[in-house]
Amino acid sequence: MDYRERLKGLILERALKTADKPIFKLSSGKMSNYYIDLRTITLDGEGGFVIGNLIFDMVKEEKPDGVGGLTLGADPIAYGTALVSYLNKQPIKPFVVRKEPKGHGTGKQIEGNVKAGDRVFIVEDVITTAGSSLKAAKVVKEAGIEVLGIIAIVDREEGGEERIRQEGFRFFPIFRISELLKKG
Repeated sequence: MDYRERLKGLILERALKTADKPIFKLSSGKMSNYYIDLRTITLDGEGGFVIGNLIFDMVKEEKPDGVGGLTLGADPIAYGTALVSYLNKQPIKPFVVRKEPKGHGTGKQIEGNVKAGDRVFIVEDVITTAGSSLKAAKVVKEAGIEVLGIIAIVDREEGGEERIRQEGFRFFPIFRISELLKKG
């Protein structure tokens, strides 16, 4: 199976909504004439399988210890990748970065089995300005974990890549929005 082409088909069938004028309000407050609801794919068995295989294929040569990012967008991506990596006998640990440190117990902000000295990829569903990914990368780095790069399923091409590179991280988009909005 060509996982990239299957994922593109799923995005076009289920996740990409377009309009002639800007009717979709983004988390930034900005209005847009398109919206990508990737949770219709990441929170689905086939979608998780396809994305897990794609990301595992992207990272396996670097043998990372973990994949994860800021909750909630990164969670199912990390789990799918971890499952596929386990099935391929090259386990990669999933982890979740909380938006704020836990207010009780140990007060952790990173959940999962990654630790200082580990090498990880930050994953994200959609990147616009890269705020979520960079927040996750900062928390992970402060915990003594090396960030190998940031992977996004879709880059909206609105400055996120530039911000990621300015912060010194490598960036790996699976799709750029311009590719998905092409007619035909």
